[in-house]
Amino acid sequence: MTKPIPNDDADIGERIQKVLARGGVGSRREIERWITEGRIKINGATVTLGTRLKSGDYLQINDRVVHWEKFSVQPTRVLLYHKPTGEVVSRRDPEGRPVVFTQLPKLTASKWIAVGRLDINTSGLLLVTNNGELANRLMHPSTQVEREYAVRVLGEIPSEVIDRLKQGVDLEDGHAKFDDIRFYAGEGANKWYYVTVKEGRNRLVRRLWESQNVVVSRLIRVRYGPVVLPERLKTHSFYELDEKELTLLHEFAGMPYPDKPRKPENRNR
Repeated sequence: MTKPIPNDDADIGERIQKVLARGGVGSRREIERWITEGRIKINGATVTLGTRLKSGDYLQINDRVVHWEKFSVQPTRVLLYHKPTGEVVSRRDPEGRPVVFTQLPKLTASKWIAVGRLDINTSGLLLVTNNGELANRLMHPSTQVEREYAVRVLGEIPSEVIDRLKQGVDLEDGHAKFDDIRFYAGEGANKWYYVTVKEGRNRLVRRLWESQNVVVSRLIRVRYGPVVLPERLKTHSFYELDEKELTLLHEFAGMPYPDKPRKPENRNR
C-alpha cells in the first residue's frame, strides 16, 4: 500500500481538483471525492486533499495516466453554436452521424466541452467552452439555470393541460414541470409556445408534452441562462463571446474572470 504524499510544498503548483476541473475531467467536488477514495496518484503515491500538481508530476486516475499539462491556465473561450437537427452532441458517433465538434475551431492545448446537451432532433443554442470549471458550474443542478425553448406543437392545447404542465406531472424519472409556458403564435394546426425549465434531464421538454399526448413537431433552444441565441446566427455557425460578455457569464456562474482578453473568432455561414 502506498503512502500518501506529504504536502510540504503547498505553496508550489496548483490544487489537483482545480486543474482537473478546468480541463473538464469532473467537478471540483467529484475530484475531491476521488481523492478521498484513494483513486488519484502522483508519481505513484496516493494523494491527499490539498496536494498540488507541479511541473513534471506523473498523474494517474484509477491507475490510468492523465496528461494534465494540457489543462494549464489559458484564456477562457465560450462559443454560441447554432446546432441544426441531425447533428449529435458527441465527439464521435458509432452510427456515423455528423457531430457538432467537427464544426468548431480546433484547440491545441485543451478541448471543447459542451454545456449540457441537445438531442439529435433538437436545434438551437449550444454553449461550448474550453473551461471545464465554468461548464460544470453552468450545468450543476444546484445552479438552477433556466433553459428556454421555442416549441411547435400540433393542435389546440386546452388550458387545463397548460395548467397541469406548470403544476407538474410524474415522469418515469420523477416529478417535472415547466416553470413558464407562453403562447407565441399559430392560427392553423401548428401552434408555437415558449417554455422554460430549470433541469437538464434527457428529452425533458418533449417528454413533458408527450405526457399529455401532445405531439412536438419542432424544438429549438433559444436561451441558456443569460445567453440568448442571436437572431442572425445561422445553423452550423458559431459566435464567440467577447471579454465583456465573458465577464458577465462568469459573474452569473459565481466565478471570477481574470483572463486576458483575446480576439473572438466567429463564423456565420
